Amino acid sequence: MNAAITTTARMKNPALVLPDAMKGIQNIYKAMYQGGVSPQILELVHLRASQINGCSACVFAGVAGAKKHGETDERLHVVAAWREAPFFTDEERAALTLTEAATRIADRSGKAVPDEVWNEAADHFNEEQLAAIILMIGLTNFFNRINTTIEEPAGATW
Repeated sequence: MNAAITTTARMKNPALVLPDAMKGIQNIYKAMYQGGVSPQILELVHLRASQINGCSACVFAGVAGAKKHGETDERLHVVAAWREAPFFTDEERAALTLTEAATRIADRSGKAVPDEVWNEAADHFNEEQLAAIILMIGLTNFFNRINTTIEEPAGATW
């Protein structure tokens, strides 16, 4: 039996329901984008985590955000299969690997983020940049869980 496709959310986004929640979230976003990581990498991180979590609203928003920051259709079409695509730099690959490990924490026995994944990311990014990437991963996972719970449809605007 197929589930019905959602065209409206179950409720208004909780970050908007609680008056002070969005202020804090906006401050985190501002800090992330001042962390010294290119916006393209942050948008790739957001998109990949959202793909893993099956959050259509965030995938839709992630593609739009990436395009605003100059991302190409060619690269966006293969983010889900980035390992097999020649379009990504070593730095981007390190960020995407970290994203996948930190997003799929329940899929691992032992360390959620293996040392080799961490070390590769640390070879490409300084502590401030890693902080920005980790915050993007965490905030994306946060919104993925909210949006999938309330069934926020792709393309929804707040």
